[in-house]
Amino acid sequence: MSDRTIVFLGPSLDLDLAARHLPATYRPPVEQGDVVEALSSGPVDTLVVIDGSFGKVPAVRHKELLWALSKGVRVFGAASMGALRAAELAPFGMIGHGFVYRWYRATLLADDDEVAVAMTPVELGARPLGDALINMRLTLRRAERAAVIGTELRRALIDGARRLHFLRRTYRAVFDQARNELPASLVPGLDRLEAWVADHAIDVKRDDAISLLRLVAQSPAKNEPMQSKPFDVTESWAIDLMQSNLWERAGLQQSRS
Repeated sequence: MSDRTIVFLGPSLDLDLAARHLPATYRPPVEQGDVVEALSSGPVDTLVVIDGSFGKVPAVRHKELLWALSKGVRVFGAASMGALRAAELAPFGMIGHGFVYRWYRATLLADDDEVAVAMTPVELGARPLGDALINMRLTLRRAERAAVIGTELRRALIDGARRLHFLRRTYRAVFDQARNELPASLVPGLDRLEAWVADHAIDVKRDDAISLLRLVAQSPAKNEPMQSKPFDVTESWAIDLMQSNLWERAGLQQSRS
């Protein structure tokens, strides 16, 4: 089962914890071409997309996920890049799961960087180096409901967090920026909030990732043969190009071995 289930995972969840919830073949955050490579390297029943890379590398294409679906592969998404792509491709059969997925489905023109975080290189485990804006939104709303902060400060902090590039977005950076920019009347609440966040921060991306892995592990369909094609996807130049790049990379690796 694990060899036929592939999970693309990065900063949303620790790999060791993930593997305890779902035995599978774990790969780094997905990028363009990785889905084609996964399906070209052996039989695959299920793809689980949690994290993805973008910016320095092209993001995973919608077309390659549709191509996987057309091959009868079950494709799930949650938490981060997986939630984004699942929200976009739900009408075509990609299965979304969790709060972040539902939020993207319900929120018109929601920004992609709500779930983006800086991370270490893949060689160092693709671990998170920042905090996701969507986690901050939920944490600060919980703080407001717990009467730790008021509405004015919550809104000011979210506005400040949105103005920070996601590569610099951490609670510490948001609080430091607020101390420099906010009226003196709001600043005293930051010390109390900072101490509260240390013990009460919400990590909905992590929760969604765990929940999806449990769902896939418990799914009765996981041991069934792949279903017939739900629809046809023309294997366009994009798929052809990614497949040709795989062969080029394979030839390059052989020449260096």
